[in-house]
Amino acid sequence: MKQESWQAVTPQFEKFSAAIDNYSKQKSIELLDIQPRLKAAISQFSLSNGVTRVLLVNGQDNPFHNALLTEAFGNFADMPFKLCESLTMTDVLGSYKADEYGTIVTQTEGLLSQVQNGFLCVSANLLLANPVTWLTLKSALFGHAVEPINVNPKLPAKECRLQSYNFKLIVLGNREQLADLDFQDQDIHSGLCMFSEYEPELALNEESIGLYLGYIQWLTNKYQLPNLTPSAIKRLMVAGARLSEDQGYMPLDTLWYLALIQEAALDRSSKNGSSDSIDSTHIDKALDERYYRSSYLPERALSDIFDGQVIIETQGEQIGQVNGLTVIDVPGHPLAYGEPARISCVIHFGDGDISDVERKAELGGNLHAKGMMIMQAFVSSALNLDEPLPYSASVVFEQSYSEVDGDSASLAELCSFVSALSEYPINQQIAVTGAVDQFGRVQAVGGLNEKIEGFYHVCKHQGLTGHQGVILPTSNLKHLALSKDVVESIKNNDFHIWSVSHVDEAIPILMGQEFRSEDENSVISKIAARIENYERHEHPPSLFQRIREWIS
Repeated sequence: MKQESWQAVTPQFEKFSAAIDNYSKQKSIELLDIQPRLKAAISQFSLSNGVTRVLLVNGQDNPFHNALLTEAFGNFADMPFKLCESLTMTDVLGSYKADEYGTIVTQTEGLLSQVQNGFLCVSANLLLANPVTWLTLKSALFGHAVEPINVNPKLPAKECRLQSYNFKLIVLGNREQLADLDFQDQDIHSGLCMFSEYEPELALNEESIGLYLGYIQWLTNKYQLPNLTPSAIKRLMVAGARLSEDQGYMPLDTLWYLALIQEAALDRSSKNGSSDSIDSTHIDKALDERYYRSSYLPERALSDIFDGQVIIETQGEQIGQVNGLTVIDVPGHPLAYGEPARISCVIHFGDGDISDVERKAELGGNLHAKGMMIMQAFVSSALNLDEPLPYSASVVFEQSYSEVDGDSASLAELCSFVSALSEYPINQQIAVTGAVDQFGRVQAVGGLNEKIEGFYHVCKHQGLTGHQGVILPTSNLKHLALSKDVVESIKNNDFHIWSVSHVDEAIPILMGQEFRSEDENSVISKIAARIENYERHEHPPSLFQRIREWIS
């Protein structure tokens, strides 16, 4: 158990300060130089003269990215490269027109003629949409002669103009598209094809920081963007760490950088006129405006909590109730956002079954059900029971009306269950996220930044007490890149982050009692005593009985 400082919840790049301060002197690094696997694949593919005639490249599939890669391939290999934007037969094979005597009067060159002894790049989507053309391309790849298309079949040419081509094919697509292509033609992953991929992230270390900065320098030079100051670079890296959800990785999404820097340049122009540089304030403003444009849904969801329509308590204590954290991802909306969820558990005499209300109502996914079963197995193991638990429990996400999936709430569900069993109350000022295994170890989950910020906004609206915060897995610390207002509150001790690696560390923070120890007040001891009372049918006296005994 550890209360984390503000430095742990946002990326720290001090060890790269020297390189960042010298950014203006950094040599530009071409696109393929930050993709060593892809560069090696292109080099080997260009030298191959065997049956391997197709290179599959996994990556983004959009016109901008495909054109960028095609340009990089052509510059590197110094061979004819052509990006195919249409796969009609006339575009690929070319066409001709004959007169009434069978003489060819016009002829148009096709793509295959333009890439003779070179490379044709094509989107996987085009191949999937034109399966007949793929068969023709595949035939031409192996040197079979093919004929251009007669645009007027009623007037055939006297001579059949079959032609053979020598070219190689590069297919650009994401993993799902390549899987569909493989399903369409099982030769795709045979010896006919070579595979590589455009890596979306770069592992950040002392050796790779120069590559990353060179990539940014290349991007700003290529698209004639304003210069970036060292403070802008650091702010860009923090935003990149949030996008990749890992402080140790920087995204390599050219479109994302281009859009963000161009938005920052707009703010620079409106404020500084002819200033030729972008600093951190411009990046911040661009990010804030980007959030503002798409913040209606998250703010509307939080307003239901602020208005009391959705009950979330951020003060006081409750038995069997805990604040879990969820991430909402709405189809068609670019922004995922966090929202706290009230998880409750009630206990009654029974056969030891833990009833997952979400699952029974068909609102819980398979991963959620798996997390519940793991949690139940851990509790049985921790209690060291020889017989089934003499209690049954009902665990539910309160006021949840859509499907719940994932195991990231299993630690919170476990805490609510243990609280209900032991009758120790849970501090409502603290929210919990994390998955547990059958040994009680707390495992990493996703969407940490959004989850923490969602709970923070509720706490801020209902009043920060200085004791509120979030419990999260220790292994998730590297994924944090929290917003400025949350970092500032942590710095001022208004909000807190606790990292835990085991259930035994989370329970004392929430309940103020050790989970398992020889002390009779530990949570396990309390549960064991309650079970023993039920087995002997010795129930604790009710409040009325205690008052009557005191009077007598």
